Amino acid sequence: MRLLRPGIDEDTLARVRTAVGGLTEPTLRHTLADLGMVGDVTAERDRARVVVRTASSAMPGQDELRADVRDAAMSVGTVPAVEVELEPMSEADRMQVARVLKAAPGLGSLGSRTRVYAVASGKGGVGKSVVTANLAAALAATGLRVGLIDADVWGYSVPQLFGVREAPVAIKGTMLPVRAHGVELMSVGFFVDDAQPVVWRGPMLHKALEQFVGDVYWGELDVLLLDLPPGTGDVPMSLIGLLPDVQLVLVTTPQAAVAAVAGRVAAMAKDSRVPVAAVMENMSSVTCAGCGTTTALFEGGAGKTLAEHLDVPLLGRIPIDPVLMQCADAGVPVVSERPDAPSATELSRIATALPYEEPTLAHRSLPLFVQSS
Repeated sequence: MRLLRPGIDEDTLARVRTAVGGLTEPTLRHTLADLGMVGDVTAERDRARVVVRTASSAMPGQDELRADVRDAAMSVGTVPAVEVELEPMSEADRMQVARVLKAAPGLGSLGSRTRVYAVASGKGGVGKSVVTANLAAALAATGLRVGLIDADVWGYSVPQLFGVREAPVAIKGTMLPVRAHGVELMSVGFFVDDAQPVVWRGPMLHKALEQFVGDVYWGELDVLLLDLPPGTGDVPMSLIGLLPDVQLVLVTTPQAAVAAVAGRVAAMAKDSRVPVAAVMENMSSVTCAGCGTTTALFEGGAGKTLAEHLDVPLLGRIPIDPVLMQCADAGVPVVSERPDAPSATELSRIATALPYEEPTLAHRSLPLFVQSS
């Protein structure tokens, strides 16, 4: 066997290539070998040199990838040192990466194990988006792969709530969600200036949501949350068609008038054969910082009444908490920043209690297969 350098021969380099190729790319969730990312593996002086080809210079996690490649190469055992070089892919290689990503099962495909919850409210101002963001972060903290689509196109708030403003990376028509606090995110807010209003009507709304579902590489999520706009407009109807396994979670305040409007959203869901999974009551009470006494702000407990009327569980009552609002304004989920806060403990508990009804094939369009004789 031809010796390239002391301790580094062709067989060693082949094992380095195998070890590096078996790594999983942290964002794309495929092996480097499957993505065609392993370039030249050579010996230079007393070290191995590994070239990794990246699909975009804007790809997140490149420092992590470089360290993983170095560790994998060193794990071969007879390599004294490793140099890792990242270089851009050719257009043909980028196209191959896009083909690999597009071949992955979509969110709406049959047999998907992703639990999909649409978080809805009848009115704005009930804290639905803040609740949704913190549920996503709490679920991610348990080790689940969680995605969040900001479907409140006109009133998007996910970029603010997670403290991110970067544009998603695109690879030949496939977008990668933005990752923050362990959650995969997609929002119109990543594409427009904060001060720019989104003035879209039905067809444009549907096309944007269609792209968020079908043109974004979500991978194999455990849970997908949808932050719906308030009310019963075009967006909920579009998402029901795109994601037939979606289940509704209603957010209300204790006020009877607010819960009554949320009930209309539940009626829309029933007419569309979308199950209502649960109700959450936000702004239920306030705790005195001095004496610790908890006081209900509104009489009646309309959240409980609505849950009983719908025959679904009332998952919890989230208190008014200044820490929750401070974290939202700072762009960090309270469950991540202040897990001991009253709102954070209740939101984390609710996240682990989310019920899910296993979907059936009823009312779904099934693919047809023609068997040749």
